[in-house]
Amino acid sequence: MMRAAAPGAYVERETPLHRLDARVKLALLLAVSATAFARGTVPVLGLASLLAVALVAASGMGAATAARALRPCAVVLAFALAANALVLDGSGEVDLAGPVGLSPDRLVRGACAVVRVVLLVVLALVVSATTTETELSDAVAWALSPLGRLGLPVADVATVLSVSLRFIPVCVAELDRIVAAQRARGTRFDEGGAVTRVRRWGSVLVPLVVVLFSHADRLADAMRDRCYGGPCCTRLARPLRTADVCVLLLGCVACLGALLLG
Repeated sequence: MMRAAAPGAYVERETPLHRLDARVKLALLLAVSATAFARGTVPVLGLASLLAVALVAASGMGAATAARALRPCAVVLAFALAANALVLDGSGEVDLAGPVGLSPDRLVRGACAVVRVVLLVVLALVVSATTTETELSDAVAWALSPLGRLGLPVADVATVLSVSLRFIPVCVAELDRIVAAQRARGTRFDEGGAVTRVRRWGSVLVPLVVVLFSHADRLADAMRDRCYGGPCCTRLARPLRTADVCVLLLGCVACLGALLLG
């Protein structure tokens, strides 16, 4: 059985999303995120959610990967939704138990806030799944290039971003390997109380940190051997294609329309 790709990992496909320029994808990600937070009405968030679902399907990433990425923040999002929807002073429009009630208006407001966060995570995953680390780092370097005149080490920032993205699937693979090794030794992570489970997960986190530091040391040695830190390499920023410009203009017009009419 093929397992879902690690969240944030590049998925090699031949799709229009993969062929789209990384600078356009990065600009549209920022535009859609700003629109969702500035004009987070139900119609706008509904259309953005349909767009996110279509992009996940078109990227080849798969719904399972998106669900795995949202799993760590599910508890926080559920708590935020409950904190907005529940009323404890008896003034709720829907009575639940004693003074505890439910406010539909606050429920909608909390749901909109949760949808904004989910959209931001999913769209960022779509960008990382359809863009290689090199393309994304070059796009960031291109976007930050005006700040280079102010002394910002643009090339170093782009390199850090590229290395961080590259280490996401490495972390997931090492975590799965260590968990499988501990289970083979008889460790049961789903049994016992909370304190017992935390101690058992300690047998995973400690070797995971050691392995990741070992990877970092080898990467540092490789970069030193290749004389990283010398003069900045030349980045060939090719001009945007006609299709890229059309997609960028269409996305900006849609975001502007949502801000004005949403």
